[in-house]
Parts: sequence; structure tokens; C-alpha cells
Amino acid sequence: MPRYTIHMKNCAFFARHGVLDEEERLGQRFYVDALLEVDPGHALEEDSIAGTVDYGVAFSEIEKIITGKRRFLIEALALEVAKTLCARFEEITRAQITIRKPNAPVPGVLDHVEVTVVWPQ
Repeated sequence: MPRYTIHMKNCAFFARHGVLDEEERLGQRFYVDALLEVDPGHALEEDSIAGTVDYGVAFSEIEKIITGKRRFLIEALALEVAKTLCARFEEITRAQITIRKPNAPVPGVLDHVEVTVVWPQ
């Protein structure tokens, strides 16, 4: 049976993650990419949403996590997204979540800090 991947790129959310108090107080945009490996069973041959991953639901799950509880580490945030999507959709066999933080508090100029977490390993 065919497997496939879903790429959700540059999902943007305003949130308040980070170690510094200013990061919580001011907040900033975070960008999320989700690369989801999917085993759809017979859903592709049957052209059926049952047995596949609903992009809208996946986006909503990501949004709830990113805009929810403050995390000090974007690595922890990425892991929570990966685990949640795998638990929500049994068809997802592997989730690779990348989170970009454009305004990371570093003593220099950079485009963004980015972390990627894969679940399960």
C-alpha cells in the first residue's frame, strides 16, 4: 500500500515562549513546519478522508499547543507537537516538527533560530 508525506510549511502563530521574562511579556511570532509520514491504509485508492490526516484538524492541534502553555524551550514545544499529532492521527507513522524563532535573544544578528524534533525516533 502506498505511503505518503504531508508538508505543512510556515504555519505562523503569535506566542510567548522562551526563558527570558521579556519573551513572555512581549511575545513574538513562531513558525512551524510539520513533515508527517502517513500510512493511509486503503484511503488513497478509495479517495476517502477516513484513514488519512485532515490538514485543518492537524493545523488546529498545532495552533493549540503553540499558542497555549508557555515553554522555556522550543525543543520541548516541537516534541509536544510531534507527540500530539501522532496520538491524534494513528495514520501518522513519523512526525518531524521544525519550529523557527525569528527574535531569539542572542548577542548578534541572525535570521532565526530553528529546531527540529522527530517522533518517534
